[in-house]
Amino acid sequence: MPLPPLVAPVAALPADERERTQRHAVLRGFGEESQRRLAAAHVAIVGAGGLGSPAVLALAAAGVGILTVIDDDAVDLPNLQRQVLHRLADVGAPKVDSAVRAAADLSPHTVVRAVRERLDAGNADALLSGADLVIDGSDTFATRAVVAAACERLGVPLVWGVVQEFHAQVTVFWSRPPAGREPVVLADLHPPDQAGEAPSCAAVGVLGALTMQVGSLLAAEAVKLITGVGEPLLGRVLLIDALQGRTTDVPLHSASAAASAAAPTPDGPAPAPAPAAPEPIPHVTAAEMLAAQADEAATLLDVREPWETDAGIVRDSVLIPLGTFLADPSALEADGPVVVICAHGIRALQAAETLRARGVDARVLAGGLAAWS
Repeated sequence: MPLPPLVAPVAALPADERERTQRHAVLRGFGEESQRRLAAAHVAIVGAGGLGSPAVLALAAAGVGILTVIDDDAVDLPNLQRQVLHRLADVGAPKVDSAVRAAADLSPHTVVRAVRERLDAGNADALLSGADLVIDGSDTFATRAVVAAACERLGVPLVWGVVQEFHAQVTVFWSRPPAGREPVVLADLHPPDQAGEAPSCAAVGVLGALTMQVGSLLAAEAVKLITGVGEPLLGRVLLIDALQGRTTDVPLHSASAAASAAAPTPDGPAPAPAPAAPEPIPHVTAAEMLAAQADEAATLLDVREPWETDAGIVRDSVLIPLGTFLADPSALEADGPVVVICAHGIRALQAAETLRARGVDARVLAGGLAAWS
């Protein structure tokens, strides 16, 4: 279901901006009014790295009026494999400076507010206040949790994406969405007691082209929210498997809304129970996994790629790469519980979600084989 436009339009566009953005104006359902909404919009982007780079480029090119870009880091040579905002000449310079230069080269009417500062719990509200929406392109889960909490307090939508190796997730969180839409927040996707720190890009790598795809999707979600065109990913998570060339769209519901709906009212009988939010997927240690294999005849499902399993596997585990498994979950024959294994626990979580949707008692090896070793 589409949402109302987030931003009121400016009265008029300069003549050169009308000409520059004319391909938007002829889009069915978009038109000049939506372009004027973009010109009035203020978007805060946390991080000018792999995800922030394409988001800055796309939103500046789209004609967003103000971009606040927050990043305290300097450009490093290995950044250039995926952070397309920067150039060789930028190595050693602040990343936010690249955002100012690139946006000016694309859109003379876009103002970039460069904030070379690390966002944390003490300054998040101040740095994000005034933005119509926030895009999170940060690179640690600790920062993501701080950004999400600030957006919940401010009541602004948070366009959120994460990339790891060949896989990605994209969604929209919003604690105070328009009437009739269920609020969804970060804790509904990643409960705080399970959201451990993911391995860094330096540790496990990341496909550079995938960061560009995801950063562009983040920008597209921002455009949809600002203009009211199309249906944003609020209440849905887009899962991307770049190796297999597959995307999966899965629902995401609010755990707190489901609990409130099930509570009795003081003036009458309790309402019919709301559909229960999905139970968090259990994570087990290596010792618990081996015990389950021995005591419960649990199947160990390894969803890594063949080049990974060639280096070694857990004895008696079943090897099915994640893309192959998601395409045909029935390929796994298991009568009892299943413990899913991957390198760091991220791909295993996707497979476990699929198994639990099919009624299988699925668990995940916490931290993957990297944590075990």
